[in-house]
Amino acid sequence: MWSKRITQRDAWVEIDLLESVRLSCINYVNEKLQQIFIELTLKAEQEEYVKEGIKWTEIEYFNNKIVCELIEEKRPPGIMSLLDDTCAQNHGTSEGVDTQLLSTLSKSVAHHPHFATGADSFVIRHYAGNVTYSIDGFCDRNRDVLYSDLIQLMQQSNNQFARNLFPDQIQQGKRPTTVSIKIRTQANELVSSLMKCTPHYVRCIKPNETKKAGDWEEERVHHQVVYLGLKENIRVRRAGYAYRRPFEKFLWRYAILTEQTWPTYRGDPKQGCEIICRSVKLDPDQFQMGRSKVFIKNPESLFLLEEVRERKYDGFARKIQKAWRRHNARRHHVKMKEQASDLLYGKKERRRFSLNRNFVGDYIGIEHHPALQVLVGKRERIDFATTCNKYDRRFKISKLDMIITAKHLNLIGREKVAKGPQKGQLVEVLKRQIPLDRIQSIGLSPYQDDFVILYVREDYTSLLETPFKTEFLTTLSKKYKEKTNGGTLALEFKTAHTITLKKTRFGGGHRIVNFSCNPNGSAKALLTHNGKTLTVMVGPGEPNTTRPRTTRPEGGYQRQTQGRRSTKKAPSRPAQPQMGMAAGYQNNPPSSLGVNEYEVEPRRSGYSTAPAAPAHGGHKNANGSGVTGPSIGGIATPLAGLNIGQQQLQPTNAVRPAPRPNKPRPPVKPKLLPTVTALYAYDAQDTDELSFEIGQEIELVQKHDSGWWQGKVGTQVGLFPSNYVKE
Repeated sequence: MWSKRITQRDAWVEIDLLESVRLSCINYVNEKLQQIFIELTLKAEQEEYVKEGIKWTEIEYFNNKIVCELIEEKRPPGIMSLLDDTCAQNHGTSEGVDTQLLSTLSKSVAHHPHFATGADSFVIRHYAGNVTYSIDGFCDRNRDVLYSDLIQLMQQSNNQFARNLFPDQIQQGKRPTTVSIKIRTQANELVSSLMKCTPHYVRCIKPNETKKAGDWEEERVHHQVVYLGLKENIRVRRAGYAYRRPFEKFLWRYAILTEQTWPTYRGDPKQGCEIICRSVKLDPDQFQMGRSKVFIKNPESLFLLEEVRERKYDGFARKIQKAWRRHNARRHHVKMKEQASDLLYGKKERRRFSLNRNFVGDYIGIEHHPALQVLVGKRERIDFATTCNKYDRRFKISKLDMIITAKHLNLIGREKVAKGPQKGQLVEVLKRQIPLDRIQSIGLSPYQDDFVILYVREDYTSLLETPFKTEFLTTLSKKYKEKTNGGTLALEFKTAHTITLKKTRFGGGHRIVNFSCNPNGSAKALLTHNGKTLTVMVGPGEPNTTRPRTTRPEGGYQRQTQGRRSTKKAPSRPAQPQMGMAAGYQNNPPSSLGVNEYEVEPRRSGYSTAPAAPAHGGHKNANGSGVTGPSIGGIATPLAGLNIGQQQLQPTNAVRPAPRPNKPRPPVKPKLLPTVTALYAYDAQDTDELSFEIGQEIELVQKHDSGWWQGKVGTQVGLFPSNYVKE
């Protein structure tokens, strides 16, 4: 179990006129903390470079370990050990003890470079500067301990707080510990706990003694920068490496950056780290490979690795999001197909090419036609938009844009401007705007034609033709239900419809539209009109009980193009003659196989079409027929069923060699297909559709009346909306 703890320590050398023993204890602890700083930052870092074999220039710095040994060392005895010995020798007296201590220090540690004595004091050269300690009362303060009987008395108190103040364990038969022993023990425990952690240092600079803003003592600040070792620390950090990591951990974190190391890497981890660093084009002087770690010099290089890593994960996240959105879109499309199928199920025949296609919604590209958005309303959301054919009273065709919003069904046409600066130009005009709640019903035929008849309450009828009738009906039915608070749009499937004309100066009146099915007809409707009657004849479509495919293809959601190509097989390649066969035998394809759509002629055999005649004087077989086996390479082969001992080889000159095979015909050039240019980018929404970008050339394989053409890009063949391209 991991434990997190934040410990704050104030590392500051006291020079104030405090009591000497207390002052020495504080400065001793600060020396120990400074020693940890040196061990963990300056010394440890440079030693690691040497250990890892990194090219490095040694930087000199002051190591205060010698000062710590002067204070706490036992062999040879330091100041604390000599103090305890002096107090132990004179435990019953106080007079002359301090002088004896000063004399002992002068004899034992006077030679130390960081120690000096005076008349009644001694000086220790700490890392922060020289500090003078008065010898007066030094031993008495060191022996100022709480006796064990008093500690036991307080531990037996009924007050919990008082008991907690004296947690000391009483050791019978031993004299009480001195102040120096206690502070040394506590300091070592502090060092042990800090060495197990990862310390972060905050160096505080005291600019003045007045504690006022703007008072800056430059000499004082410079002195603190020097004794805190900040200059050396900065030099080490600047010349060193900001980041170091074991090869395995570095590889584990950044393996995703290259294809060579992701998703699995089984090579040398060191080599893998080099591959990663080179993949992001790090300069050679920005990283080094040690014996077990990789070292990166500047933080900017590390930030580059992290940024590239984030981009990789962002790319993968986008792929996952795209797959999830596609999955949701597929479910949405399946649901819409089911809803559309429910509207027409058992009532209208379906077209094969449009049965399983996804709904796009916008077949015009409203974002590229702001004038259309203005006509239907700037704040209106467009749910369906397409171009359709509109039939007038004489059954003449005109193009209209049919747009469905949350409130209206809009029919937009084009008219020439009669006068003004735009005279002669075609502009968009709102021909008709029908509120959804005023639509009485929709007239349809039971066949696969694309005609849609709009019946409007107390108004004239519109005869329209659109290949996207199923999507149109689904969207219109949904919006009608929302507009009428749950109402159902009426659909009338009849073979004859009567339409009401718009009242003009020519008058109103009615027209009749008859629908019929020609068993031998095509999917394209054949229109004939006689007076006020229009007859629409169309071939049979898919049964009216056909539903769209909702299951996943066996091969996954890859481009499914096999269904669009010819299923006829090319003739089989001629087989090589076998031993015992006639030399001219040719392995023709069986008659049941069809011919390829490109009419590729079978390759001619290089063998003769008639068996070779035996030469004069040729040997007869056992039956006396004089027929030998076929010749291969000028040598007669034995007939099957005869003993080799009963047969003789004919001379080479007795058999006419096979003629040289004819040169193969040059391959038939593939048929060049017409091309179209993409006006807009299109992302395939189904498995049999084709994706392309703006301006991309598409080979046109076949046109369909449904508005979806079949094209080819490279090796991919699929369907695409015809209004997204231009010829």
